[in-house]
Amino acid sequence: MSVDGDGTERGNGGADEPGWDVDPDDESGVAVVAAVGRQIKAWREAAGLRAGEFGAAIGYGEDLVYKVEGGRRIPRPEFLDRADEVLGAGGKLAAMKRDVAEVRYPKKVRDLAKLEAKAVELEAYGSRTPHGLLQTREYAQALFEMRRPAYSQDEVELAVSARMARQSIFERSPAPTLSFVQEEVMLRRPIGGRMVLRRQLEHLLEVGKLRNVEIQVMPTDREDHAGVDGDVQLLKFGDGSAVGRSEGAFAARPVSDPKQIRILELRYGIIRAQALSPRESLAFIEQVLGET
Repeated sequence: MSVDGDGTERGNGGADEPGWDVDPDDESGVAVVAAVGRQIKAWREAAGLRAGEFGAAIGYGEDLVYKVEGGRRIPRPEFLDRADEVLGAGGKLAAMKRDVAEVRYPKKVRDLAKLEAKAVELEAYGSRTPHGLLQTREYAQALFEMRRPAYSQDEVELAVSARMARQSIFERSPAPTLSFVQEEVMLRRPIGGRMVLRRQLEHLLEVGKLRNVEIQVMPTDREDHAGVDGDVQLLKFGDGSAVGRSEGAFAARPVSDPKQIRILELRYGIIRAQALSPRESLAFIEQVLGET
């Protein structure tokens, strides 16, 4: 499980062609993309079109058509829409957009999203940027655009979309309990510019007022700080099991052993106690917003 909240998801699509490369290590994703490719090829051949003719008809190159049909390229939604229209598939190809959408994100992101979707409780301390579940689209885009080595625009788009998709956790019913502790410095660093920061602060205030969400701020002037070793995240499930990760424990690997989880719970509990209370934190964020 990757539980980084600051944004480690990276897409694998190239910038030279529409679509995304298939991760060869993602067996389930490879199988889905291959099945979609076979269907497109079958419909094309049934229509009596060569790959070049079909590509010209839908507005894409022959090489891309071969890659999609061969399961080596994940088609964009508009590719499937045009293919469905040109081949007269009656919605059968367009309907595959849902399957493709699920596999276009890196496997570790999909795995994290599935865990978050099952969790009844999430606890996260972040030391660099607001947790991915708390970021606005503009803020997330600014983060990915400043990465070095630089991401392609296609990779930025994919990574941002993946992060926004995870935020469906706020729409779940029954709602999970969500707790976040964020460093003061991330409220003041103007990632993406002052207006992007302002909207990010406004978003934190909005989310922090939800009844199932608690956002706390760790002031920079704290002399005692249990989070100096880095980020901590815990996901707890309805059956009593849990999975967690901390940059400063267990070689930063995901853990699920109850004894190890207890250590992370203890660390996070102390971090929460050292931070401002949720009410004080919202007032603090409002103060920073007024200064921005």
